[in-house]
Amino acid sequence: MAVRIRLARKGRKKKPFYHIVVADARAPRDGKYIERLGSYNPLTVPATIEIDRDKAFDWIMKGAQPSDTARAILKFKGIYYRKHLTRGVNKGALTQDQADQMYNEWITAKESKISARVEQSRLEKENFWKQVSGEIKPKKEKKVDEATQAAFTAEATDSDAPAEDAPTETVEATPAAEATPAAEPVAEEAPVAETAAEEPKAEETKEAPAASSEEE
Repeated sequence: MAVRIRLARKGRKKKPFYHIVVADARAPRDGKYIERLGSYNPLTVPATIEIDRDKAFDWIMKGAQPSDTARAILKFKGIYYRKHLTRGVNKGALTQDQADQMYNEWITAKESKISARVEQSRLEKENFWKQVSGEIKPKKEKKVDEATQAAFTAEATDSDAPAEDAPTETVEATPAAEATPAAEPVAEEAPVAETAAEEPKAEETKEAPAASSEEE
């Protein structure tokens, strides 16, 4: 007969509550079972798990196969860690006293974490109902995008930088000696025009005495 450790659903609609049971694999989910190991309530924060560790460990060592959810619960409660230590004792890697000490330390640390989480959940629930009743006002936290904040700080640092650090454009001044040759050809053309205007006057002066000599 294949024996499985699984959950049997209890509770009403939309309010599930489970029993952790050892049952025949052929039995229906909520049918007859061999032994009840504990309970599991997923509606609380964190989930409430009550289980007899010694009984669960005995069934695991006998070869009972847990379901996926039951396996996660057994690992969470340290049943499989105890099985691991027991294998070490059987191989001679540990003594039974060392295994028991390690197991008890693990259980103490786990229980302290669970109790801290339960206390945190209780305080959060208490603060919520105080906010609903109006005893305290909720604090509005402004969520700033990290990328936007980084860009804003970068712009602020750039604007605060001194003016000397800003790059200055160098403008090359053209020397005056290079600009004058363009105006030189205009100055050279002026004497040519003056000589052209003066030549007819010279010819007229030469022709005038000739005419006077013919009249004589």
